[in-house]
Amino acid sequence: MAAASSRISSPRLLLAAHCALLLALAGPAHGYAPSGGVALSSAFYDESCPSAYDVVRRVIQDARVSDPRIPASLIRLHFHDCFVNGCDGSLLLDDDLPAIQSEKHVPANDKSARGFEVVDDIKSALEEACPGIVSCADILALAAEISVELAGGPRWRVLLGRRDGMTTNIASANNLPSPFDPLNKLQEKFRNFNLDDTDLVALQGAHTFGKVQCQFTQENCAAGQPEDTLENLDRVTPNVFDNKYYGNLLHGAAQLPSDQVMLSDAVAEATTAPIVHRFAANQQDFFRNFATSMVKMGNIGPLTGTDGEIRKNCRRTNSKGY
Repeated sequence: MAAASSRISSPRLLLAAHCALLLALAGPAHGYAPSGGVALSSAFYDESCPSAYDVVRRVIQDARVSDPRIPASLIRLHFHDCFVNGCDGSLLLDDDLPAIQSEKHVPANDKSARGFEVVDDIKSALEEACPGIVSCADILALAAEISVELAGGPRWRVLLGRRDGMTTNIASANNLPSPFDPLNKLQEKFRNFNLDDTDLVALQGAHTFGKVQCQFTQENCAAGQPEDTLENLDRVTPNVFDNKYYGNLLHGAAQLPSDQVMLSDAVAEATTAPIVHRFAANQQDFFRNFATSMVKMGNIGPLTGTDGEIRKNCRRTNSKGY
């Protein structure tokens, strides 16, 4: 590594140093040693499916032409997957009763989680390029990074090697962070996954793009508006990943109550408020912390080694056919 670095330019050295920092924060060696005893690695598909990143990127680029919301929707899928059962693709499973009850129907996901068809398209393209190699859980991790980058946000080296779970967890899905959670409840839910206040404030920053149903906003719906009327999460730059979200908080203009509490709650002054001010003043600081927190979140309970499986269809376990 040292010999190679002497032959590359200064910007690439800086990028390599930043990536090394993210990997060091994520855990030993190339990643985090998870359930199957095999560490996640940014180089996991270098030999078995070297085109994986480019395939995922191409499908997302095509999808966002007709649906600019797709990047925000895809990163939300990754969040809601990792916070339930770990990052194992369980959110993608459809109902297959009585064995599998889909997490898609819990209140936090019902009629709001979206982008599943794009995940299907990514999986189909990857099965054509390298059959049976790339897991659905890794598709979500790659799609999240690519979505942020395409919207103008930071890049990071995604640690890969997750395998797909074969069960769902409805009880855990019913405990996903809510738009109406007070700050202490949000902090507790994040701490349960070893995510601290900086991770909380940084990851909530994903609300800098995308849309939300008016029934979940601070102002609620206007008279006569249906509850599912969509509002921009960030009214300033709704399709761009930037730090304008934190400026909205400073002006009391966050769309979600669970966002505004990071500044307005009684305990915020000593915990989350200083971080909000930092990120509002310095976009690069936000970007660095967001990338680091995404790596940490992506390391929540992954299945590796011989645990789980590599689904051929992200909506069904292999044993149920597709």
